Parts: sequence; structure tokens; C-alpha cells
Amino acid sequence: MKQVMSKLDGILEKATMEVPLGREELLFLLGLSEQEDLIKVFKTARFLRTRYFKDKVFIYGFVYFSTYCRNECSFCLYRKSNLSLARYRKTDSEIMETAMSLVKSGVHLLDLTMGEDPFYYDNPKLGFDNLIKIVKLIKTRSDIPIMISMGVIPEDILKDFKDAGVDWYATYQETHAQDLFHNLRLGQNFAERMERKKLARKMGFLIEEGLLTGVGDTDEDLVDSLEEMKTLEADQLRVMSFVPQKNTPMQKFPSVPRQREMLIIAVMRIVFPDRLIPASLDVDGLNGLAERLNAGANVVTSVIPPQSGLAGVSNQSLDIKDGNRTVSKILPVLEQCGLIRASREEYAEWILHHKIR
Repeated sequence: MKQVMSKLDGILEKATMEVPLGREELLFLLGLSEQEDLIKVFKTARFLRTRYFKDKVFIYGFVYFSTYCRNECSFCLYRKSNLSLARYRKTDSEIMETAMSLVKSGVHLLDLTMGEDPFYYDNPKLGFDNLIKIVKLIKTRSDIPIMISMGVIPEDILKDFKDAGVDWYATYQETHAQDLFHNLRLGQNFAERMERKKLARKMGFLIEEGLLTGVGDTDEDLVDSLEEMKTLEADQLRVMSFVPQKNTPMQKFPSVPRQREMLIIAVMRIVFPDRLIPASLDVDGLNGLAERLNAGANVVTSVIPPQSGLAGVSNQSLDIKDGNRTVSKILPVLEQCGLIRASREEYAEWILHHKIR
């Protein structure tokens, strides 16, 4: 035990000095399971978060405005062939109403999200026009930062969104192991998805990359993903635990303990101490927020107003109707963790700094 602890202490000492860790060191961290060891890793992750962000946390509003999708992702409730699902496509006025209510509640960013809805993708120029107008209107009324999470958006449309004032582009790979990617994102193009993110970065977008863990990914896969995220120069890095969904090919796929997600969050913080790392409300709701923050996350994502008629991703209705995905419910959890909500000015400053680096 002393030998293991000595090795761990040496790795974490390097981490606190921000000396890049080698592959074997990262694999060692990802292989830890003893609670005493994990506590040390989480403590180091929080130390690094404090160095760059002090006690400040950012909060993101989530507007999942269409649950229609042309894709057949094996893990996703909203896959095209799931005919048991009651879907929706929000109107322009409904999107605006929800967006402005989130702005009023005190979020730092609006995440406009959908699957690859054929309504938009089958006639991209005409289909996306209204969304671009909505972005411009939101910017006129609030100037709040906006993220778009809408799949592999056509290049010309992506440019239109940038011109309209969108700050962030997110389209998650879920894994960088190509065989696993093709098992998860059936019929989709791995290279195209990666290249669209790289193109968005060249256009001046901030980039979020995301992983799904518990889907057959190995520690080796995770280290590969960390390297890919570094190459991509992702500004925000997300990991979420797989939650089995009914009427999907993976509905009986076993869930892994949440401890794996927490450890990955902490290792992400160690590798990327100055980046944004979300604690998503989509997996375990409000009850799972503190452990993700204590693992080193510094963004709370997927805030959803209770009366909006919107759904979540991993857990479609978790904590929404009872109002547990609201800013007012999040703030006490932040306080319990010794954290506070950052000001909008502080978030704007972070964005500006990373856009010009």
C-alpha cells in the first residue's frame, strides 16, 4: 500500500505543479478505486480549479427545442426509429420565451440544442434561417453568450450562426475510439464530426467536446480522448455516465458506478486545469451535483425551467417539473461545496480571454 500511495503522491505533486503527466501516469490515476486514493485525486482537482477560477462556478441554461432526429445512435432515447417516444418541436415564440426566462433567472449561457432534426437538415438554408433570427433576437435583448449543440451543422450555416453572434459550438464525439464510435453513432462519419469542430475553431468559435463513459470505453480509450481534446484545443470538456434508455439497442447495457465519471472529471481537471468542465444535471439531477463539483467541475449545465415543456437528454424528465433544475435550487448546493455563482462579467471575461489566446 505504501508503494502505491508513494506513486500517487508523486503524480499528484507533479499535477499541482502543472507538469504534464505521461500516459502511464494517467492510466494509473484512472485505475484507482480505493476511497482514500480518490479523495486525494479529488482534492488535487479542486486545488487546480481554485488556482484558475477561485470559488466561482458558471451556470448554463438548456433549451432542447426539438427532439426529432434523423440519426440512429444506439444509446439515445431520441433515435429516429424509437416510435414509442412523444416528440416535440418548439415554435419560435416558445424558444424565445424559454430563453428569456433562463436569462432572467441568472444563467451565464444559453445552450440551444436539438438532434439532427430533418425539418432543419433536409433544407438547411431555409430550415435554419429562423434559428439564426432567434439567435440575433436573443443577442439584441440580452447579449448573453450562446452555445449551439445541433449536430454536424453544414459549413455555410455554421458561418451564419457565427455572424449572428454564437460563441460556442458543441458536437460531442462521445469516444475517440473509432470502432466504439461506429457502434454508438450508427452510420455516422467519425472524421466529418471531428473536422467540423476544427473548422468551427478556425471560424472563431469556442469548442466543447464530450465523452460518454460506461459504454465499453477502456482507460486506454479515455487517455486517447484526452490527447484528442488537447489537439482539438477544446475550451470545455464534458463527461457523462451512460444511462440505459428503453427501446434502444443498449437498453439492457449495464450501468457503471458513478465513481468512474467523478474520477474522469478529476483527471480532466488535472490535465486541463484552466478549462471549463461541466457537472451535468442530466444524469442524476440535483442529487448528483455536489459530488461532481467536489471532483473538480466548475460549470453546472442543463438548467431547465419547470414550465417550459422541455426534456433532458440522459434522463428525459428528471428534476424538471418539480423545479430542481433551476438556479435557485443550485445555489444552495454551490454554497455547501464552498462555491458561489460567478458574475456574468466574469464569464464574459473568461470567454474573451479564451477567444484571443
